[in-house]
Amino acid sequence: MLLIHPPVAKPGEAPAGISQLAGALRGHGIDCLLLDANLEALQFLLDSSTPNDDTWSVRAAKNRYRNLTALKTPKTYCNVDRYQKTVRDVNRVIEQSSDSALINLSNYQEKSLSPLRSADLLQAATCYTASPYYSYYKQRVAALIAEYRCTHIGISLTYLSQALCSFALIGFLKHIHPQLTIIVGGGLITSWMSSPDWSNPFSEIIDHLVAGPGEGPLLNLLGKEYRQRYAPDFSNLPMQEYLSPCTILPYAASTGCYWNKCSFCPEKAEGSSYSTLQPELIQAELDQLCLNWQPGLIHFLDNAVSPTLMRHLIDRPPGPHWYGFARMDKQLADSNFCNALRRSGCVLLKLGLESGNQQVLDNMKKGITLGLASRVFRALHQAGICTYVYLLFGAPQESPSHAVDTLNFCADHAEAITFLNLAIFNLPRYSPESSQCVTRDFYQGDLSLYSDFIHPLGWNRKAIRKFLDKDFKRHPAMTSIIQRDPPFFSSNHAPFFCMDEECETRK
Repeated sequence: MLLIHPPVAKPGEAPAGISQLAGALRGHGIDCLLLDANLEALQFLLDSSTPNDDTWSVRAAKNRYRNLTALKTPKTYCNVDRYQKTVRDVNRVIEQSSDSALINLSNYQEKSLSPLRSADLLQAATCYTASPYYSYYKQRVAALIAEYRCTHIGISLTYLSQALCSFALIGFLKHIHPQLTIIVGGGLITSWMSSPDWSNPFSEIIDHLVAGPGEGPLLNLLGKEYRQRYAPDFSNLPMQEYLSPCTILPYAASTGCYWNKCSFCPEKAEGSSYSTLQPELIQAELDQLCLNWQPGLIHFLDNAVSPTLMRHLIDRPPGPHWYGFARMDKQLADSNFCNALRRSGCVLLKLGLESGNQQVLDNMKKGITLGLASRVFRALHQAGICTYVYLLFGAPQESPSHAVDTLNFCADHAEAITFLNLAIFNLPRYSPESSQCVTRDFYQGDLSLYSDFIHPLGWNRKAIRKFLDKDFKRHPAMTSIIQRDPPFFSSNHAPFFCMDEECETRK
C-alpha cells in the first residue's frame, strides 16, 4: 500500500496522519510505503520555477537552494528579520511556479475551482493534466506504483489547501491504473462526512472514504482485524529534509478535546468524542521514537494537552523540547507548576483566549475567567514559557466594545504574549448556535463547513477587519507581537524563537 500526504501543507515536519497509519499497518503485518508528496512537490516547484525579471524574483531564484538550507539551520532562527527574509524569498519562487494556481508555502488556490464544491473537485480529477503538479505525479507517483506494485493507495486529506491537488492526483491515478483501490481519509474528509446531510459525491472515483481515526477501518478494508495500537512509524520519510532547524516529532496523545464545550468549536458540532492514551504508554512510545529519530522538538498535536499528561511530562521529561495546545486551567496559574513544566522541556504553549470580555467568554462556554487567564500569563512568563495566543472576533455575543476589551486585556498582558493569531468568527453550519442566527451562504459550495450570519449586534466582518487593521494591529503594544509572527509557518516555527539559550550557544 502507498500512503500519500498530498500538497499543499506547511512543510516544517513529517506528516502525522500517514505515519500513524503506517505504524498500524506495519504492526499488523501489512507492508506500506510513505510518500510526502507535499515536500517533494515543493522541491519540484522550486526546481522548475522560472522567475519574473524583477530584482526580488531574480535574487530569490538565484538563492533558492541557499535559502532552503538556511531554513534548516538553527542560526537563521536567532534573528527574526533574517528568518522572515529567508522565508519570503523561498515563497517568492513558489508563487511564480504556476500561472493557473495561487501557490505558497502553506496554501493552494485555483482561480476557477473551489475546494468547497464537489463538482469542482470532480472537475479537478477529470482535468488532472492542468494541475501544476501533474508532471510530478507522472514522474514520481507513477514510478513508485510500478516499482512497488501497489494495489492500494491511501490519501490523507486534512486541509482545504490539499483538496484540489488531491483530486487531481486521484484523477491521474484512476486514469493510469483504474484497478487501483483508492482510500481517502483525514480531517477534512471527517468533517465533510460528519454533516447531517452528507451524501457521497465521489463514489465513482474514490473506492472508500474513512471518517475519524483511520487505523481500524483501513485494516478492516485490507482484511485484517485491528488488534492493538502501534506507535507512529516515520520510516522512509525524509526526516532531515523538512524546513525546520531540527527534526520535529509530531505526536498525538489524544483525539478530540477533553473540555469539548466551547460553543464555536467545529469538533463539538461534528460530535467528536475524546479519547486519550495512558501516560505510561505515551512515555514508552516517545522514548522509542526519540531514540529512533533524535528529534530536537516534540509537537503534541492534541486539541489540548491534558493536565494529567503535563504532570507526567514533569515527572518524566521526554528529553527534547516540546510544545502544543493547552487550556488555561488552574495548574497553569501556579508558578511552581509552570517552572517545572519549563524544566520538562516546554518552550511554548498555544492558548485559546478568544476574548478579553468575560461575558463573551461565558457565552462561548470557554470555562475560563479573565482573572485566571491573567494569572496563567503571569506564571508562564515568569517561568520562561512562550505563548501563542488565539483570539476570535465577531462571535454572535460580541459587540465592538467587547472587542476593545480584548485589545485592552492583551495590551495589559503584552509582556506575556509572545505571538498572536487573530481570527474572525466562522459559524459551524450545524452547531446549535446556527439555529439562533439568521444565516446565509458564506462560501458558495455544497461542502462548506461554515455559514455566514447576520450579526445580531451589527458587528459584521467588514467592520471587524477595519477594527483589526486600524486599531488592534496599530496599538503600540500589539504591533511588535504581530510583526514577529513567522510568515506562512506561524505556530509551527514559533517554538524556535523561544529557545534563547540555544541561540546564545550558537552565536
